[in-house]
Amino acid sequence: MRNPVTGTKRILAGLLLYGLIGGPGGPAIPGGSGGQVHAQEEEITLEMTTEAGTIEIVLDPARAPVTVANFMRYVDAGQYNGGVFHRTVTMDNQPNNDVKIEVIQGAVNPDYRDDSYPPNSGFDPISLERTSATGLKHVDGVISMARMGPDTATSGFFFCIGDQPELDFGGKRNPDRQGFAAFGRVTRGMDVIRKIQMSPRENQRLTPPVVITRVERKTR
Repeated sequence: MRNPVTGTKRILAGLLLYGLIGGPGGPAIPGGSGGQVHAQEEEITLEMTTEAGTIEIVLDPARAPVTVANFMRYVDAGQYNGGVFHRTVTMDNQPNNDVKIEVIQGAVNPDYRDDSYPPNSGFDPISLERTSATGLKHVDGVISMARMGPDTATSGFFFCIGDQPELDFGGKRNPDRQGFAAFGRVTRGMDVIRKIQMSPRENQRLTPPVVITRVERKTR
């Protein structure tokens, strides 16, 4: 398997555009392009180990079943192992956006991506679960899915740093005002997320990307 940092360089330009512009068990739920994801209702705790430290995340399948099941497809397939945080959005590096946000954005291991646009990681896109339906808002520490148009999310995700209401349904960060699909929250490791946000960068591109060494279910 090639070095994920080296492999990432060829897809960073597409990922920046694809980002925030603008498992078995349970019943199958249609994805946005005919794929199926399998829902469950119990909260799922994940441990995301990165070069910068460890982040603990709790996902909420009861309120965001499609999005959680989709994310877990990539987790269970091992596609986030060797993935990267490639983008950081701070208050001072988005001069062309009137609506400013603060997030860091992650992606799967480059070995699982192709050069298509949007990049394909092997699973179909999913339907957008709007915050107006789920009740999950983009507050500090929330994990949410990156997308272009509605129903285009695949594997790209981001963490909110501070409250980001403009990413909720009706928010103005994306011109379609449909918002993004929040589906869980950080329970430990916000210091790691802030450390990644402040890592060396060129505009919004982390240089080098921060490697995600492993994402796995945490047993209680």
